[in-house]
Amino acid sequence: QVQLVESGGGLVQAGGSLRLSCAASGRAFNPYVVGWFRQPPGQEREFVASITWSDDSTRYADSVKGRFTISRDNAKNTVYLQMTSLKPEDTAVYYCRMTSHAGYYYWGQGTQVTVSS
Repeated sequence: QVQLVESGGGLVQAGGSLRLSCAASGRAFNPYVVGWFRQPPGQEREFVASITWSDDSTRYADSVKGRFTISRDNAKNTVYLQMTSLKPEDTAVYYCRMTSHAGYYYWGQGTQVTVSS
């Protein structure tokens, strides 16, 4: 099985920075796309950013474009989300998701990010 383990969440002041990590394990780790999603309290889960494994191309939600950067470390099977200029509205549970070449989804457990004002 593919397991996604997230870390790096926490409490940060508005304007600060935080780096999230998503470490994958398992022989089935052969992603087509790996992405980050978030779910603010009382709201629906929404797309944040993604990276396509074959060509390292990236995509971002308009709300985070220019502030967040998604990247990967192939040797560690790890995807990162570098978040800067954080705003209170960035407060959410952040989830990592892998999409396989067959279109199957694998989700991480989520990590809490809280931005204080």
